[in-house]
Amino acid sequence: MQIIIVTTLVIAIVGIVVGAGLVYTGNKFHVDVDEREAAVRECLPGNNCGACGYAGCDAMAAAIAKGEAPVNGCPVGGAPVAEQIGQIMGASAEAVERNVAFVRCKGTCEVTKNQGNYVGIRDCRAAVLSGINVTDCSYGCLGFGSCAAVCPQDAIKVVDGVAVVDRRLCVGCGLCVKACPRGLIELIPESKQVRVQCSNQDRGPQVKQVCSAGCIGCMLCVKQCEHDAIHVVNNLAHVDYAKCVQCGKCVAKCPAKVITPGLAPANTETSASA
Repeated sequence: MQIIIVTTLVIAIVGIVVGAGLVYTGNKFHVDVDEREAAVRECLPGNNCGACGYAGCDAMAAAIAKGEAPVNGCPVGGAPVAEQIGQIMGASAEAVERNVAFVRCKGTCEVTKNQGNYVGIRDCRAAVLSGINVTDCSYGCLGFGSCAAVCPQDAIKVVDGVAVVDRRLCVGCGLCVKACPRGLIELIPESKQVRVQCSNQDRGPQVKQVCSAGCIGCMLCVKQCEHDAIHVVNNLAHVDYAKCVQCGKCVAKCPAKVITPGLAPANTETSASA
């Protein structure tokens, strides 16, 4: 009986000591959790895409709660999410325009020619590493869908050898931008419909030899623009979206029809499903 009592006392004492140690450790290393951070995290869409510039939605929520990021910092959630977070943080949420991906290539199978049958790994990055040009244009879309493979929204399809973005599904995460080995994809504000659908920096005659839909650097768009919003740099037209008023005069004047007024969602869907 004495052994049982002693054992019980020892166990009780050990339990008290361990409990006290846990309480001390918990108090010592206690980190206050901002309730606003949890509330903000609930508002975020949970894509963890990194489009906001942070590692994921958890990191974004923490930054907003600390005042290190704006309440409208999530480009995926848009205005509705910004308003919810603004109410939690007691701050006004200015409208954030959604960015969408745009493929700067118009070189479909109809306007450029294949150099041969590529039998390597069906991946754009692998094709570039092999040093082989699939088409005559060394700047154009390779069409193997590395961008489509990384898209979490299934917003990219390869149609007639060129990647096509469905703007209705795109959340502007930028994963396709990073995946394209030729840097053909960029994120632009959704409302900016005037876009140069080419990346070829060769001179006009060389461009026409490899693609009938390429920018020839003729400068007609520059001369037509009344707002100094388009320039030809390295033989390729570029739009300054801060100045562009979307008048469409450059679109109408472009002889190669490489400056597009943007694809409407219905047209994009039709192309992507073809």
